[in-house]
Amino acid sequence: MLSPLKPSIGKLLISEPFLNDPNFRRSVVLLTECSEFGAMGFVLNQPSSLLLKDLIADLGETDFKIFIGGPVEIDTIHFLHNCFDKLGGEQIAENVYWGGDFESLKLLINNNSIQADEVKFFLGYSGWEAEQLKDEIEINTWIVSDQFGKEIVFSNNEEELWREVIINLGPKYAHISNFPRDPSLN
Repeated sequence: MLSPLKPSIGKLLISEPFLNDPNFRRSVVLLTECSEFGAMGFVLNQPSSLLLKDLIADLGETDFKIFIGGPVEIDTIHFLHNCFDKLGGEQIAENVYWGGDFESLKLLINNNSIQADEVKFFLGYSGWEAEQLKDEIEINTWIVSDQFGKEIVFSNNEEELWREVIINLGPKYAHISNFPRDPSLN
């Protein structure tokens, strides 16, 4: 079942239902870079047990969740947001931006002027070397999708996000959403 779309910035990668890699099991990745040199993105539905205040001391009592963006450079913090007017950043998809002015973001957080549905934080990122992602798509590890809006990126329903994006692909893929996590239990 080859994905009809090519990977590019602003597209989602949706893992096949039985992918055994613990970093990407039932994951949804937003691509933020994609070229002949490789690709980069963030897993949208892998929350960690950490909050932003656990990592950055001068943010007071914020309760922003931290997500595991992927297995690469897990000692770095990245963020996606939907408020270009406040933070700037690089547009990834409609109303979705990557990075921006982190000092302004800290002020907005401390002043309670930004909400959890406007920004999402990640430890590390997902990365693919040149041709690696293409090869993984050819063996059906990933489905590429452009069927989403900012509500998917900033969703607080991590448990159901994979299923939701599969259903958004339409009837050709919807049956996949009901596959069990562990096929041996079927």
